[in-house]
Amino acid sequence: QVQLVESGGGSVQDGGSVRLSCVVRIPDSRFSITTHDDTYSVGWFRQSPGKEREAVAAINTRSELDNLAAILKGRSRISLDSAKSTVDLLIVGLKPADTGMYICAARQWGGRWSDPRAYGIWGQGTQVTVSS
Repeated sequence: QVQLVESGGGSVQDGGSVRLSCVVRIPDSRFSITTHDDTYSVGWFRQSPGKEREAVAAINTRSELDNLAAILKGRSRISLDSAKSTVDLLIVGLKPADTGMYICAARQWGGRWSDPRAYGIWGQGTQVTVSS
């Protein structure tokens, strides 16, 4: 069973930056993040109090093409380190509205990158709190 473990959250000042990491653990050594069916794409979602879970970014592990949500466009970058089996999300210019639980998720081929229902594997999340 593929597992996702996030890290890097914390309390940040308004205007600050944060780098979130998602380690993708694949127990079957025959596969890697770039070959396992369940990790065709890895994305980051944000869950804020009183709001629906929203997609912030995703990356295709085969092509490394990325998708960035408008809410963070221009302030974020998602990257894949296939050797470390890690997907990082860098966010700069943080605002209090960016506060939330950031959750890593992985999906197979198919479905829209921004649709949470397309993702079959989820991490526990890492909390980011931005104070003014």
